[in-house]
Amino acid sequence: MYLEHLSLTDFRSYAQVDLRLEPGVTVLVGSNGIGKTNLMEAIGYLATLSSHRVSADAPLLRFGTERAMIRAKLVRGEQSTVLELEINGGRANRGRINRSNPVRARDLLGICHTVLFAPEDLALVKGDPSSRRRFLDELLVSLVPRHAATRSDYDRVLKQRNALLKSARAGKFTSGHEATLDVWDQHMARAGAELLHARLELVERLRPHLNSAYAQLTDGSKAADAIYRSTLQNMIDDDGAPAGAGAEPSAGGDPVEDLRLLSVNELTERYVRAFAASRRKELERGISLVGPHRDELELVLGQAPAKGYASHGETWSMCLSLRLASYYVMLDDARTGGSAPILILDDVFAELDVQRRRKLAAIVAGAEQVLVTAAVDADIPEELTGRRVKVIPGGIDEQG
Repeated sequence: MYLEHLSLTDFRSYAQVDLRLEPGVTVLVGSNGIGKTNLMEAIGYLATLSSHRVSADAPLLRFGTERAMIRAKLVRGEQSTVLELEINGGRANRGRINRSNPVRARDLLGICHTVLFAPEDLALVKGDPSSRRRFLDELLVSLVPRHAATRSDYDRVLKQRNALLKSARAGKFTSGHEATLDVWDQHMARAGAELLHARLELVERLRPHLNSAYAQLTDGSKAADAIYRSTLQNMIDDDGAPAGAGAEPSAGGDPVEDLRLLSVNELTERYVRAFAASRRKELERGISLVGPHRDELELVLGQAPAKGYASHGETWSMCLSLRLASYYVMLDDARTGGSAPILILDDVFAELDVQRRRKLAAIVAGAEQVLVTAAVDADIPEELTGRRVKVIPGGIDEQG
């Protein structure tokens, strides 16, 4: 799959911009702050319905406007698809597929596949667990769009359950609330089990690709791994020691391996038991202490956690490897009927040393479509020869 045309209206700094694209490598060159990232952000948003820069939609609207439009033409083989996404300031976003009647924005998920590399990716290693959970969930939804509903259902139930727990902490909890909490426990257990089951399967798919990608980017002297740490596992660990869903087997048997192999129904039952065991603490604190919203994806380099132990270069290599691993997982799906993702490298090469620049360029150069942004041509490795587009204030000046 590749993106043939992108049009933005009132998106970020652009009143209107049209960009023609083609397969292979396209490099967008322009001064810092001129709007290159805005173009890449729009493509990423079309694929995931989220921005890699901000958590809310309001900053995506050009100042003083009430809505923004992203239009794109995607080509896959002999088939082309036109997507339109309307981002609204005060109401739900809407989409169109091939100029049909408006649909929910969520219905566009799974059509445009992207893997976006950006300086913000350092948060995948250095940031808090929410950054890594978001990475997993966005990839999950790209691969299996129905999991957007899984995550939405879980967030909705979590919000309701937390509201009930907060009222208890404020002294307004009654016996009637107890019964209501039991009901929310059941709902949250089911939604949490579905999300956990999907995440665990995804991590197992990512792990070999993560290690392979890290070896490609470095001298291969350290192994890279990802371990899913579940709050559910902590609750059911018999000896009380902290454990995670990706830990290595122990001599006395591995309850962690059992967690990976449990069905959604079995995980639901585990969550119900875990909620019961933690209820007193949750009532005291007024928040839900168990569930996928508190899980962690621990990144490991060699024998140590990457966070706090990896050097700056190792941190960058781990971040890039995570993105490459997601790219390889998408390619696995493409071989069985899915679409190869568009690779977006947004001002990444300026952050890397010469060796890592060349290795990353060599890895991605063979992708169906690679979009790169840079402040100056000198930042782009020779391995990424392709079309050049100059970004100017408010628009573009095509040079190739």
